[in-house]
Formats: sequence, structure tokens, C-alpha cells
Amino acid sequence: MKKDLDIQFIVASKVDLDDLEEIRAKAFQPIFDSFKNILGDTIYEHAQLPEDMAQQAMLKALFDEQTIWHTWKVVAHEKTIGFISIRLDKAAQVGEIGLNAIDPDFSNKGIGTQMYHFAVEVMKKAGMKVATVATGGDPAHRPAREAYRKAGFVVEIPSVWMCQELTD
Repeated sequence: MKKDLDIQFIVASKVDLDDLEEIRAKAFQPIFDSFKNILGDTIYEHAQLPEDMAQQAMLKALFDEQTIWHTWKVVAHEKTIGFISIRLDKAAQVGEIGLNAIDPDFSNKGIGTQMYHFAVEVMKKAGMKVATVATGGDPAHRPAREAYRKAGFVVEIPSVWMCQELTD
């Protein structure tokens, strides 16, 4: 039986941005490559690439003064190996997992599942009644979907994003 890696969750700050950005870029590159492969060059360039490029700014925005997100870094052996952001909607009593990633060098070690269990516990302690997360349905997102399911996210609404290249 695989033993989970011993990790800590530490509140992240702007000083962690360089490390988190390195992890984000490394973790999401296979997903962006998958999108490009599925969509083809033209659709990817116009419909998806701007979204992929905006993800870096999304990470940075997690640390804006007015942010509604709480972000933790995942640390193992004094090295940052991942991060997770959580939004708590106290009025609706819904917690949401937002942008998160694990350094691919540390994949398949149970870290994602531990990370999502941590998020759910934060939500419970904050009085949330529902936890949500959104992820891709493409093959590159399969490990994320599996980790979310292992952490108890089992109610799903499938979604399909459809594209068409327009020619003259």
C-alpha cells in the first residue's frame, strides 16, 4: 500500500509567488498541450490560448489585498511542492476549491487527495455546507478528477465545450 508523503499546509503570501508560478507553469503545461492537441492550432490560438495565458495573472491575483481567496502552499521536506486556493461564500455556505497545482515531480504520491481533504476540512470548520470544485473533462485532467473523487467529490455535472473553426 502506498504511503502518503508527509506534507504541511502553510498560508502562502506574495513572497511565495515565484515558487508557486514555477509549479503552476510546470503542472499545467501538459494540460495546455492537451488542449492544443484536441482543438488544433487555429481554435487553440483564438479560443483557448488567451485563457491559458491569463492563468498566471489569476495566480498573482490570489494575493491582491481585496482577494476573496485563501491560499496555502504545500510543503514537504521544507520545499514548496504545490498550492491550493479556497473561496468561502459564507452567505451561501459554499466553499470552492480554485486554482491549485502540485509539482509533477511529486505526482502519484497521494498529495492531491491530502490537499483536497485539507480544503474540505477548512470549509467544514468555516461552516460551509457544500464543497465544490470544477475541472476539465479532457484526458490531461484525469489525475485531478481521480484525486477529487478520492477526496469525496462524487456528485458531478458533466459539461462539454464545443468549438468550430470558421472559414471563408
